[in-house]
Amino acid sequence: MKTLIDITVPLLTFVLLGMVGSSLDRSDFARVGRQPRIVLAGLAGPILFLPPLAVGLVWIFRPPPEVEAGLLLIATCPIGGISNIYSYLAGASTALSVILTGLSSLLAVLTIPVLDRVFEAALGRSFGFTAPTGLLIAQLAAMLALPIATGMWIRQQWPSAPERYRASLQRLGFGAIAVLLGLVIVNEFERFLVGLSQTVPLALAFVGASMLAGWLVGSAAGATRGDRFTLVAEFATRNVAIAAAIAVTLLDRLEFAIFATTYFLTEVPLMLAAIALFRGSSRARLEQS
Repeated sequence: MKTLIDITVPLLTFVLLGMVGSSLDRSDFARVGRQPRIVLAGLAGPILFLPPLAVGLVWIFRPPPEVEAGLLLIATCPIGGISNIYSYLAGASTALSVILTGLSSLLAVLTIPVLDRVFEAALGRSFGFTAPTGLLIAQLAAMLALPIATGMWIRQQWPSAPERYRASLQRLGFGAIAVLLGLVIVNEFERFLVGLSQTVPLALAFVGASMLAGWLVGSAAGATRGDRFTLVAEFATRNVAIAAAIAVTLLDRLEFAIFATTYFLTEVPLMLAAIALFRGSSRARLEQS
């Protein structure tokens, strides 16, 4: 089963991001390039707001040390690639999502150790968070740049195909995310059950507050409705794979990764609900216009 999961999860992610790329062309990125304020808000916002939010939740919930460390670790991590898929399924600003995800991963080499110092100052103890530079670069190349570029190439070769099959591809995308979620549950079920009553409320609070922060920051920056939803996804989606790598590989603290599993299993249903609401309201606006 583990071998199947190890193969299927990256493959599904690659296919989903290829679908994202097939919806993009150079003009989409050019539009984002003309909105530096929105890009800056999407990059700086999570760095400025999510760590204080995590510290505040630690003070409120008083979780066990390993859960506390897991939450703070998630708050330091860059944006997760699945945020691109959320924006694609919602029909929001996918190019903005891709740019923010890539830049966030590059900046993480600097921001993760800096935020560790911030947590040490706020909570009185060091967690030793450092950035796995090699993994960040490899993940950025293999699981973001390559599938996105592949999808864009497909669009270039067969320009009408992505639009013709958009509805079918989006349904396929929802189904693939459901399979991905199921595989994670199967693989991480025992770990997920450990401290369930403590981790799920904390994860719900952090995901929900992050989504709200993304929408408010987007509104303050004058973002369009589609850009605001993309910022919601970028704020709420953290790179769980990087969090697990830091916990297990660099720190040798498997217990720190427990919260990352809970976070992902909480994030996906909430984001799918947000996508459904956004798509429904978008259809209502079109019918009224």
